[in-house]
Order: sequence, then C-alpha cells, then structure tokens
Amino acid sequence: MADNGDDDPQYTIKEGDHVVLKRGDIFKAIQVLPKKKVIFEKQWFFLDNAVGQLYSSTFEIVSGNLQPKKPKDTEGSSDAKEAGTDNRHIVDDGKSQKLTRDDIETLKEQGLKGQEIIQQLIDNSSTFRDKTEYAQDKYIKKKKKKYENTVKILKPSCRILAMMYHGREPGKICHLRYDALAQMLTLANIHAGSKVLVFETCAGLVLGSVMERMGGYGSVIQMYPGGGPGRAGMESFGLPAHFHDMLHDFPICHVNALLAGTLDTTAKDQSAVEKQSNMAADEEQNQPEVKQQVSPEEKSMETNTGDDAALDQETKERDQRREAKAEEKKVKLEEKRKKLAAVASLLEGRNADGLIIASRFHPCPVLMGLLKFLSPSRPFVVHSQYKEPLIECYTKLREQGGTVNLRLTDTWLRHYQVLPNRTHPLLLMSGGGGYLLSGTTVATDRAKPGGSQRSEEPAPKRQKLTDTEG
Repeated sequence: MADNGDDDPQYTIKEGDHVVLKRGDIFKAIQVLPKKKVIFEKQWFFLDNAVGQLYSSTFEIVSGNLQPKKPKDTEGSSDAKEAGTDNRHIVDDGKSQKLTRDDIETLKEQGLKGQEIIQQLIDNSSTFRDKTEYAQDKYIKKKKKKYENTVKILKPSCRILAMMYHGREPGKICHLRYDALAQMLTLANIHAGSKVLVFETCAGLVLGSVMERMGGYGSVIQMYPGGGPGRAGMESFGLPAHFHDMLHDFPICHVNALLAGTLDTTAKDQSAVEKQSNMAADEEQNQPEVKQQVSPEEKSMETNTGDDAALDQETKERDQRREAKAEEKKVKLEEKRKKLAAVASLLEGRNADGLIIASRFHPCPVLMGLLKFLSPSRPFVVHSQYKEPLIECYTKLREQGGTVNLRLTDTWLRHYQVLPNRTHPLLLMSGGGGYLLSGTTVATDRAKPGGSQRSEEPAPKRQKLTDTEG
C-alpha cells in the first residue's frame, strides 16, 4: 500500500503545483516554479529540491535550498529526565543563559543547524535542569520555533486554505472560519452531480471549496458583482483542468432582467463593439491631423524629404494595429456573449439544487432574487459576519413564504491542548466565525389556499344553521 501511494503522482510534488507552506501555525499558498525565490517567515529559499518529494514532508532550509529532514530521536530526552520538582526557586533575571547573541550568530555562521543550536542553549543554561519536565518541554518548543529552519509542504485543501486566510487576512473572506465553511457545505448538500449557485466575495475560497467537494461532476454557477469574478483563492486549490469545465459565471446585475425575461445577449454587445470601433477610429483620425498641424512649423528645422513617406508608413501600421485590436475586441465580446447566453439558458430552467451566499454585501436582496432559481425542496445557506442582516432575511422569508426549516445559528469554537496532565483550553480563541441562515425551499401556490379558505369558512356556519333548524 505504501509503495503504491509513493508511486501515485497525486501524492508527489510536481512543477506547477499549488502547495501550502507551513511552519507552526503560519501558512502560505504558493506555486512551485523552477528557480523561483520564495520568501516565507523572513527566510528565502528555492523549491526546486522539493519536486518529486511526497506531500506533508518536512524540509530544512540550508543556504537557500530545501533538504528533506530525516527523523531523529530527541536529543534532549536524556536531559529531560533530570528535572526539578517545581519552579519556585527559578528567577528570570536574564543571567541564566551564558551564550550571548553574538555567540549564537557565530554558531550560525559555523553552519550549525537548529537542533544543534538548541542543544548548545540547553547545555549553557544554568536553570534548565532545575525546571520541571513540563517547563523543559515548553522551553525546547519555544526555541525550536525560533531557531529551527524547517518548513512543511502540504497539499492544498478546503480546511488548510480556510485556516490560512482566517489566520492572515480574515477580512478578505468576511471573517469566515473553517468550521462555519464546513457547515455551509453540509447544510447546502454539496455533492457530485448537482447544480449549485454561489455568490461570494471571499476571494474564491467558498467557490473552490464547492468545486473540491463536487469532484468535477455537476455544474457551479458563480454570481459575481462588478466587472469580473474574483478567483484568487480558487486558484490556490490547484484543481485539475477538467474541474474548470463545470464552472460558469453570471453577472449579478443581469439577474432581474433574466427573471423578467428581458435579458438580451446580442444587441448590447454588438452596439458596444460598434461604439468601441468608432471611438478608436475617431482617435486614430485625430492623431494624424495634429501631426499635420505641427509639421508645417517644423519644416524650417527639418529638411528631410522622406518625412511624408515615413508618415504614410506610420499611418498604415497604425491602421493595421487599430483593425487588429478591434477584431480582438469583437472576438472577446462574442465569446463573452456566447458564455452569457449559455449560462442564461442554464438558469432559465430554475432547477438549481443549492444556493450559497457569503459576501460583504447586504444578503437580503441577493437572497430574494436567487431563491427563484432553486427547485422545490432544495437547501440554501447564507453567511454574514453580523446577525442583523440575517435577521432581516429571516423575517422577510417568513412573511413571503416558500421556505421551511429556517435556522439562524452561531458556532462557537475553542481549541484545547491535549497533553498528559496538561489538558486545558487555550487562552486565546477566535471571537466568532460569523452567522449562518439556512433553510429549504418549498413549492407555493397562493391561489389555492385563498380559494379554499373562502369556500371552507362559510361551510361551518351553514352546518350550524341546519342544526338549529332541525
């Protein structure tokens, strides 16, 4: 089993792969490129030697190159046995360490590795053997973080990238924590072969998580605001090429027109092409006129007779470039029009299997518009950093109808240290990962309930009258 896993290319690092570097609790997503200098935690190195190694391998940084770290037994195990009973007599006056900063720098210049420097610090510490066993482990762990030049290369996943963004730049993902993201994928019933609508402004993290969960089967329609979709986080997943075939995008500004049946994907693009070509022609026509006005003033200084021929050649080349640019714009707009028409045909069926919303915009109008594209008995999930927008969505959905099992939840997450005789919750924890509003759509027919109420209400009254007459 191990041999088969080692030979499988999906477990080995290759050139062009997207990987995640890890040191302690710090993550960084990067692409493996030959002879590319990488800076991570104030250290620079190249990833060339990592190619061909297994994922989750640990490497040592030696003069800018990565070397696989060999597993070793802890050298401080023998010293750890000589431990004190308590730390009451230890005074932190800064005089217990005999090595100075200059001595440590000279050890680094001599080529000593991190573990060797840590052993030197332990040998030259006058209070290390008086500390308790737990204090010694804590001391060694602290020094490893500072002096060990190691880095771990991981394969990108939904959890790892969510932890990376939440730890470094939580504002980019609307403070979406990885446990809340996992609940969103579960509540929205994301699975292979489904059609999912995604509206997010989380740098593509939610979109990449949905695509990873679907495994390349089904279709994902990304609703995006502005000029184009943001997919920086999705690219960090390093998904295979065939995964992108199921991804479609649709501008959120065209949703109302699509629902009303007034979306036109031909006239606007053609008029835009004509306008751009006309503007380019006007600009190119105005430029030679300026040159013709300036050239008579400079004729006294320039006596070159070949200026007219050069100007003609320049105008011809300029015209050719202008025509080429106009043709490229036409081709791009035509491709964009075809994609828009194809996605519109997918949405017109209104048979989507799930909806996920996680954005910095107010979710209420977006949710009310996109719910109409879902089939009955389909789940939807909305994430927001604040609960007030979701409360407004909750009340509007209750008034409008068409949804059941509405739930507004807030998750609480706390990490625990699990060690012998030292199990306790960590002092620092995340304040919150946002709020989730989830529910299920149902089919509504407003004509039948109204008519049934009108026909059924007088019936009991007639029955009472007949009883009194009898």
